[in-house]
Amino acid sequence: MKPFLNVAYKYLATLFCFSMLSVSINAQNIEEDPGAYMTAISNAQMDMNKTYMAYMSAVAHSGRAKKIEKMRQKTLESIEKCRYKILDLPIYKKDNSLRQSSIDYVQMCYKVFNEDYAHIVNMEEIAEQSFDEMQAYLLLQEKTDEKLHEAGEKMGQASKDFAKKYNVTLIDSKSELYSKMEKASELTSYKNKLYLLFFKCNWQDGQITNAINQKKLNGVEQARNALATYAKEGLQVLDTLKPFAKDASLATACKRALNFYLKLAETDLPKVTDFFLKEENLEKVRKGFESKAESKRTQEDVDAYNKAVDEYNSAANYYNQLNNIINNGRAQTVESWNTVEQQFLDVHMPHYGS
Repeated sequence: MKPFLNVAYKYLATLFCFSMLSVSINAQNIEEDPGAYMTAISNAQMDMNKTYMAYMSAVAHSGRAKKIEKMRQKTLESIEKCRYKILDLPIYKKDNSLRQSSIDYVQMCYKVFNEDYAHIVNMEEIAEQSFDEMQAYLLLQEKTDEKLHEAGEKMGQASKDFAKKYNVTLIDSKSELYSKMEKASELTSYKNKLYLLFFKCNWQDGQITNAINQKKLNGVEQARNALATYAKEGLQVLDTLKPFAKDASLATACKRALNFYLKLAETDLPKVTDFFLKEENLEKVRKGFESKAESKRTQEDVDAYNKAVDEYNSAANYYNQLNNIINNGRAQTVESWNTVEQQFLDVHMPHYGS
């Protein structure tokens, strides 16, 4: 039940668009022909881009960046090699604009991948501790994505400016890889939106379980009301959400989960609370009953005590049955979400290997 890591897909879609710009050239002398020079810059970045994309694809399909940490280190090495390749290129006719833009972009990639993305990897476990942490985790991914997207935009603009200055014809053709990245970016946004709806209710349900285990009735009631609110809000969002590529399976799984949590909050949990109230009442009656000497106990005292015991036993039997139903429902709900989520990603998430 992990959030889908979305860093860099939007950025890579933009970047690959510019990386795959075809240049109309005849000569291959990079010091004399501007088209050849642009091609040399693009080629220097290509291995880095491929390694980068292979890592991001692996993260998306594995669900955990920590499992493939070696690939991140490999990507850092690839980025560093790219930087050296660009540094080895000559300055084009005393114009260092494109070369410097490429160096700046590569250095930004290294910084983000080495620092920002390492932070994201380290936040994986923390993110599941609360809804606020999860929101912060996904927000960090989003901000990192924006940073890389901006770097890609600047690099692309520098390429366009260079081409215009030296009369190079650019053929803007979307590659298959670029199309995959566009789809990956759209899929990421869609999936994470649904994941947050599910996670918010799932996490709140966990708070309810903790309160029940600690027999904190006020905590149970507060968490129950919050769960009902979150489930209703989530269902309203789902009613306005269009299927992804005509596939509504993940939204349906999310709706099924939220309906379970809504029923839990509005129908099942009040019955659980009733059991604890009966348990409290029995304890209160028992203390009062036992505080009296046996010779001073009236039939009314005996009847009240027996009634409290009968009510507690009846509530306990029902609670045990209901608790089994709730626990089975929880397990099935989470398992169903995880299964559909993985199937959804396997169908729609583009694969890319180095």
